[in-house]
Parts: sequence; structure tokens; C-alpha cells
Amino acid sequence: MITHFPYDSLGKANYGWLKSSHHFSFANYYNPARTGFGALLVVNDDWVQAGMGFGAHPHKNMEIISYIRSGELSHEDSTGNKGVVKAGEVQVMSAGTGITHSEYNHTDTDMTFYQIWIHSNEKNVEPKWDNKKFPTEFSSSELTLLVSGYPQDEGKALFIHQHARIFGGKISKGSSFIHSITHQAYVLASEGKFEISIDQRSIELNKGDGAQVTASNSVTITALSDCEIVLIDAPR
Repeated sequence: MITHFPYDSLGKANYGWLKSSHHFSFANYYNPARTGFGALLVVNDDWVQAGMGFGAHPHKNMEIISYIRSGELSHEDSTGNKGVVKAGEVQVMSAGTGITHSEYNHTDTDMTFYQIWIHSNEKNVEPKWDNKKFPTEFSSSELTLLVSGYPQDEGKALFIHQHARIFGGKISKGSSFIHSITHQAYVLASEGKFEISIDQRSIELNKGDGAQVTASNSVTITALSDCEIVLIDAPR
């Protein structure tokens, strides 16, 4: 089953320096029909003004993933980690027993990113932070594995404390391939236009849209233009 969530239907927040589209209930946006998707709790499509950002704030027992779409984000946390994550890079933070962090766009250019929260399957682990640069070239046959909680993916992807995987990347126009699903999938259209299909059901996603795929062990992805896609495969 595929359920489509067009960009215009998402929850909206505008703080001037931050514009956010919420795929699920978050902060002042509450939709009782959209309070997460299994272990996936939050997907925010965020725009951050140049020179602005999120001041120090705490998290606990949550896996927080940032997929940088454009620009760059500077991270600093209470465990002493500091880093700059740029477009084409991903950062993960396991909040565990508790961590305070800040994230700022210290550049003179606005930036965009997906903020993704996934419930941890282990409570009160030691907090950690990591980031990694992934290939940014266009592909015609697959999405790159970015994040995983499976031991067999160690060294290939950033680790989280959950049996979930996040894939992403740029797909060239005209490409079509089958992507396997372990649990259930949430698909994000970061750029461009593409189609996803299962059985006899197909939908077209445009930039900013989301879609959830359930009761299927695979989905066919067809790029209708050059596009960028993020796919989150997480437990029910």
C-alpha cells in the first residue's frame, strides 16, 4: 500500500529564520493521524537562514539524523564534539542517557536539511555523534546506504541504535530499479520528480512530497527527472 503526502499538506511552521514542513506531529503542529510511522517519529524539512540556528537544547534516548540538502550545518554538543556537516553529508547523534547540542548555519548562505528522529531500541546508551560524506554523483541503479543499525552494515554506513536503514542519493532521469524493504518505508522527494510503484499502484512524487509504503517487501522507483531521494526503512 502507498499513501501520498503532498508538500502542501504537511504541517507548517515559520519563525522567520526557520521555515519547517513537518511530515509528522511536531512542536506546535499536532495531527492525531500523523504521530509517527512505527519507530520513525519525526521528519522535518527545514530551511535555516544564513547566520541563524538552533541554540543549545537537550535530547534523550533518541536517534537523530540530519541529511544536509544544501549549505552546511555546524554542530557542537555537551560531550565535546564539534563538526561542520555539508551538502552531501549526513550526521547522526545517539542521545542515549542525555546530550545537549546546538546547530547553526554560520555561513552567509541559507541552508536546507531533513531532520529525522527514530526511536532507539536500546535505552540509556552512551551518547555519541558522527558524520560521513557519501558519493554525490548521479546513479541509475540504486540508492546509497547512509545509516544502519545492523552489524553487517558496519563500516559502510553511520550507526544508530535501531534496526532501521536510511538510503539516499541522486538518481538520473529515466532510471528505474527495485528497492527492497525490510520493514516499511517512508520516501522523501528532496529534489526533482519520480514515481514509486508496488503491485498495480503508482504515485508521482514532486519536490517536498512524502509517501509511506506498507505491506510490501519492495518498491519500484522510476526517475521522471534528475532527482534526489531519501528512503527510511524502519520497524513498525
